[in-house]
Amino acid sequence: MIVGKRKPFEEIKDLIGPYKKVLNVGCGTCVAVCLVGGEKEVDVLSAEIDMARRLSKEPIDIDSITVERQCDREYLEVLDDKVEGYDALLTMACGAGVQFLAERFPETPVLPMVDTTFIGVNQGVGWYEERCRSCSSCVLGVTGGVCPVTMCAKSLYNGPCGGTNHGKCEISDDQDCAWHMIYERLEKQGRLDGIIAFTPAREHENQVPRTTIQPGYKKPESEQ
Repeated sequence: MIVGKRKPFEEIKDLIGPYKKVLNVGCGTCVAVCLVGGEKEVDVLSAEIDMARRLSKEPIDIDSITVERQCDREYLEVLDDKVEGYDALLTMACGAGVQFLAERFPETPVLPMVDTTFIGVNQGVGWYEERCRSCSSCVLGVTGGVCPVTMCAKSLYNGPCGGTNHGKCEISDDQDCAWHMIYERLEKQGRLDGIIAFTPAREHENQVPRTTIQPGYKKPESEQ
């Protein structure tokens, strides 16, 4: 089961700020079950975005569609003849869905509307690959849909490091450099200025599962 939560609306408004025509894509499986990104939630968010932009006198042309599942490439085929003409794609899927959508449409910005708390993807029969580490602070909107936390061997939020070599990671010639991939993706989208934006390190408390904090727990004075 994949669990997620919708991003804060102010963050959503910032992500879609420069775009005037967008397609909001929902996912009909996991995020629909946890009432985050199914057809109903897509329609609600689209209406909120439309209203907010009207009130700010920055109208937006927003359409909505929900596919069966965004983390399986075969279900994305229905979008092939629909995305042309849109400035950006919004996705209410998990982190894997965001990345699959970004891979299929590499020349169109794909912006996550949801923060994922747990995810893994099936790349083939018996082949499972981690694509999202449930960091609860998704940066895929500014990294071109390439996750630096899972795709980079050092999980660098700001890169590349000094070990990148002709698009490969220093740990192995078979390992692609995540930040090289990010650079190429952003270059295709005309968003290379985003690669110099600094992403602060996550707060330590956001790295601890909430289930480990018992009711009535108080931080030691040394940590406050």
